[in-house]
Amino acid sequence: MKRLLSLLLAPLPLAACAGGEAGPAAAVPAPVAAGWRTIATDHDLDRARKWRTAWVRAVTQARAGGHMAEIAGEGILLEPDAALRAAAPPAGDYRCRVVKVGAKSEGLLDYVAYPFFDCRISAGAGAMDFVKLTGSQRPVGRLFPDGDRRLVFLGTLQLGDERGVLRYGHDRQRDMIGLLERIGERRWRLAFPNPAFESMLDILELVPKE
Repeated sequence: MKRLLSLLLAPLPLAACAGGEAGPAAAVPAPVAAGWRTIATDHDLDRARKWRTAWVRAVTQARAGGHMAEIAGEGILLEPDAALRAAAPPAGDYRCRVVKVGAKSEGLLDYVAYPFFDCRISAGAGAMDFVKLTGSQRPVGRLFPDGDRRLVFLGTLQLGDERGVLRYGHDRQRDMIGLLERIGERRWRLAFPNPAFESMLDILELVPKE
């Protein structure tokens, strides 16, 4: 998995990576020092610029759909401006749960909260990597600094029983951009504005395992 993470953001012609092996195009990984804006696709740059609009629209729709109590119960987790300074989380294993807000299309739910899964943040050579280890939808990618209140996640979505990880930029439907912020003493959230599937906003809550 560590090798896959290092190959995920290589700034070269993009191709699928399966079973932990990569072709010749994966020879040069993205420099750790590279800013996320130099790596992000145009689509993800646009999602990042419009993150707050997507957030407010999703929460408003969920409230209008009869989920006022659930939204209120989540507290600061779903408040767009709740980020605290010193955003970077420590490396280690985390409990993580996903809250999906605002239906992307008719017939889908405006609010869904899942139980806790397993996630991991690892650090090395100046980089921080994030992976959701369990569940049917698993973000895998890298965290980049972006000021003192957040980090930016760039990665891809691993589905079902897949073992390989798609290279970032290979499939727009699988590319992911997220904003990681600290919202408590030992609590973080990774927000995905306008994800490709199901919802207008996905929030992944992160709490270190004891």
